[in-house]
Amino acid sequence: MLRSAVVLLVSLLALLALTALGWVAYRAATWPDVAALAERAPQTTAFIERYRQRQRERGLDDAVEWQWVPLSAISPHLARAVVAGEDMEFFQHQGFSAHEMRAAAEEALEGGRIRGASTITQQLAKNLWLSPSRNPLRKLEEALLTGQLEERLDKRRILELYLNVAQFGPGVYGAEAAAQRYFARPAAELDPWQAALLAASLPRPASWNPDSETEQYLTYATMIQLRVERARFLWRLLPGAPADTPLTP
Repeated sequence: MLRSAVVLLVSLLALLALTALGWVAYRAATWPDVAALAERAPQTTAFIERYRQRQRERGLDDAVEWQWVPLSAISPHLARAVVAGEDMEFFQHQGFSAHEMRAAAEEALEGGRIRGASTITQQLAKNLWLSPSRNPLRKLEEALLTGQLEERLDKRRILELYLNVAQFGPGVYGAEAAAQRYFARPAAELDPWQAALLAASLPRPASWNPDSETEQYLTYATMIQLRVERARFLWRLLPGAPADTPLTP
């Protein structure tokens, strides 16, 4: 009896090891070329494809609004608002922020879940290549990709990518499409309040966007605007500024 149990245990362990090796081999073969993003814009994202698939399953139009623009063509008001709302330590951390985790927990305790603890770099990795799932393997992939993004790309490029792929409403991706969709103007011409409204939509783009101005959403947009005004170092966040412009407090 004992010998049979040992044989069964060894067989199970061997099966798990083979499964793990198979998963590693598959992910190695399909792993994203992170370095290529330094020069090349993505052709699509995991989140866009997920949205399109769900639309098709419902028998609906799967078209999305999405137009890539360089960081210099995005209002600095929006860049500041997104950093203030999503990841105030973006220019100091290496992809992961203990402060963001604490801030998210405090906001959840004060009035319900407002935002996640992910940094902008983590959100970019998830948007580009992963699913919203919170399973351990997906979180491990997110951590590895976040590290690679921080290693291979500078902060301005990471922010440029994020502003171009983030979802700002149902089927609306990127700053340019959002600015045109909600305000009938290019992203370069967004004013501070419009920028705050778009930044406030990021935690819940399906329900929080300028087409659905709920009280909680507007309160959060006001909070972001106040954060920008108080964080004076963000005023040096100019898309057209030289790459060596200081971006820290």
